[in-house]
Amino acid sequence: MMHKGEGMDRGFLMLLGGLILFGFVMLASASYPLALDRFHNGYYFVIHQAIFGLLPGAAGFFLAYKIPYGWYRRYAGVMLVISLILLVLVFIPGLGLSYGGSRSWISLGAFSLQPSELVKLTFLFYLAAWLEKRSAHELHDFSQGVLPFLCVLGAVALLLIQQPDTGTMAIIVAMALCTYFSAGAPLKYLALFGALGASLLALLIKLTPYRADRLMTFLHPELDPLGVGYHINQALLAIGSGGIFGRGYGHSLQKFQYLPEVAGDSIFAVIGEELGLVFTVLFLALYAAFLLRGLRIAEHAPDAFSRYLVVGVMAWLGAQAIVNIGAMVGLLPITGVPLPLVSYGGTALAVTMTALGVVANVSRKQKM
Repeated sequence: MMHKGEGMDRGFLMLLGGLILFGFVMLASASYPLALDRFHNGYYFVIHQAIFGLLPGAAGFFLAYKIPYGWYRRYAGVMLVISLILLVLVFIPGLGLSYGGSRSWISLGAFSLQPSELVKLTFLFYLAAWLEKRSAHELHDFSQGVLPFLCVLGAVALLLIQQPDTGTMAIIVAMALCTYFSAGAPLKYLALFGALGASLLALLIKLTPYRADRLMTFLHPELDPLGVGYHINQALLAIGSGGIFGRGYGHSLQKFQYLPEVAGDSIFAVIGEELGLVFTVLFLALYAAFLLRGLRIAEHAPDAFSRYLVVGVMAWLGAQAIVNIGAMVGLLPITGVPLPLVSYGGTALAVTMTALGVVANVSRKQKM
């Protein structure tokens, strides 16, 4: 098989650029009232996103594109250990930061770092390297395939549950399972993973009653419209009021501090309100085309390791988008997961762009 010699996949790069541009355009509108009220600068969140998200993200994309991806295979274990240490550091008083009831950030002077975002990428490096070394027989064997996989995934999940960051944990689990089964693991283990997931969910609900409240709110959002159900009710109101063609860009009413996390987790609700059904569907089509383009790169990847990396990145972004959008339209419980490449969050954007730099790197060596 010959390798493609035309450099980076241009279609992939154009779709990525379109999503990032769209994200900044919507962030400028969604965050303006909150930024003006809190910082006396309506474009504070846009500027902050550019400085602490886009610039390091562009640097990360360039480096990930230039560095031979075999380097990630070589140092995957080291990067995973460092990331796990960072997950532990969030619990140290004076170093870890709490926001919205979750202790998921590390204070680094003028800015903060969210290690859970970094772990998505470093755990994927480790998983891809581990899977590449496993034969089909080992993947089918419980002690050599399933058990080691569950042990490492369980260690990451346990640290995330303690923060608590159930949303990120769910994304990492979904990414890991997609990558694991793309490597040829038998589908018969799906029932086992499903049973383990259901048992874990039941345990979490028993130990932390607020999760039971969230589940009840998801099933019956009308029960507590001013309490636990406030977020989903405001999101549904925003999307529903957008109608077919929307209120118009910049004319959202819910963004005037009615909708919680308007620049972050809830930005899709503002998209629905301002742009309406037609343009929201076009945005979703753009997102779907981007994910499918990534999977096409995975299909033509030159080796197993690079294929697992690309599958993992696209599964991560696809699962996160589904969880975020599903929560905003009432199909899934609200978990506080941002919409990749669109929601506010410097660490999330920088890490996501770095991961996509790896995908672009692989695209240079696609098989014809």
